[in-house]
Amino acid sequence: MADNGHPSVRGHLREWLKAIGLALGILVLLHLFVLRWVTVRHTSMYATLLPGDLVGVERWRVWTGFERGDIVVFRDPVQDDRSLSSRQLLVKRLVGLPGDTVQLKAGALFVNGEEIAPAKGESHRHLVRLRGTADPEALRQQLQLPLAFFPPGRSTLELPLSKVQADSLRERKDIVSVEPMGPSTGAPGHIFPYSPNFRWNNDRFGPLTVPAKGDTLRIDVANFPLYDRLISRYEGHSPTHDGRRIVLDGVPLEQYVVERDYVFVLGDARDHSADSRYWGFVPMDHLVGRAGFVLLGQNEEGGLRSGRWFVGLGRQGD
Repeated sequence: MADNGHPSVRGHLREWLKAIGLALGILVLLHLFVLRWVTVRHTSMYATLLPGDLVGVERWRVWTGFERGDIVVFRDPVQDDRSLSSRQLLVKRLVGLPGDTVQLKAGALFVNGEEIAPAKGESHRHLVRLRGTADPEALRQQLQLPLAFFPPGRSTLELPLSKVQADSLRERKDIVSVEPMGPSTGAPGHIFPYSPNFRWNNDRFGPLTVPAKGDTLRIDVANFPLYDRLISRYEGHSPTHDGRRIVLDGVPLEQYVVERDYVFVLGDARDHSADSRYWGFVPMDHLVGRAGFVLLGQNEEGGLRSGRWFVGLGRQGD
């Protein structure tokens, strides 16, 4: 005897599978072309973004373009042992577009010779002195900083603070003083381009022009460290040094035509950010989108932060 229910069950199953497949397809398309989610893990964008913030990333910006001052999400440019798609995602502020000249003077940012107003949440090192009655945990909760910034038993703390935060702390009776720390001095060897010919540091950097596709770079032994990684890693060539000059494909390398567009990025927490000051230019095709808003924020204890729901993220100066 035939079971008349089987065809109906199979038909319903096919419809359900089609619906599930369509839903998954839509989610994949949204992830690839419209919106994806990234959780902030570090303090490099403090206090604009906080560790634990869930950020909505606008994917369509890859095709419509980015603007100077955007907060961008991109693939780590120095994870050379991984394919591009498997590299860690980083979040920084785009301060230099292809062709821009970027410079830091005593920590102040200049682009194409004009000083750029700090972002609203941009933070800098401050020395905070606590009274004996101060509750460091209450202060940490107010600032929403990780525990690492508050070593036990310390009455003097070095904290990244925005201007608004610093002014707010000065009004607290349990704080003796809040003073900005001076700009960095010296020329450490870990600052890009890692050459004694460029004695730069965190707060004194450049001027440096961001390469654009089609630019012709003048190359010599002195300035080659600026473009070594660009030529060899990002654009796939193999320059060598014959003891007197740079050679590419058996010919002395005196000029080089750039094949891709690049950008320059900084963290809003300048003293707690590894960014273009440490590894140079970021290829434009490493960018995966613009950070558009914070959906919600989660603290270190796993709870949700108040005031971190649907927070919009404007460009620098907004």
